Amino acid sequence: MTEKKEVKSAPKAVKKAPAKKAPAKKAVVAINAENVGFKAGDVYNALASEAKALTVAEIAKAAKISSEEVYLGIGWLFKEGKVKGENDKVTLA
Repeated sequence: MTEKKEVKSAPKAVKKAPAKKAPAKKAVVAINAENVGFKAGDVYNALASEAKALTVAEIAKAAKISSEEVYLGIGWLFKEGKVKGENDKVTLA
C-alpha cells in the first residue's frame, strides 16, 4: 500500500482594497456680527504679533483659523481702517 502524502500549499495573499479616505469636513463658519468680530480680533492679534505683512495663509496659520475666517476678519478690519493691503499681503494700517 502506498501512503498518500499530504501537500500543504502556501496561503494565498489576500489583497485588500485601499482604504477610502473620508471626505474632508469643511468648517462651518457662523456668519454673525459677534463671530466675525472675534475673527477680526484673531487676525489683528496675529498681525500685531508678527509685526510685518502676512499672506492670508500665514495669518490663518498664526491665528489657527481657516482662510474663510481670515477673510471675514480682514473685511471687518478693512472697514474700520485698521489694516491695509501691501503686495498681496495684509498689514496693520
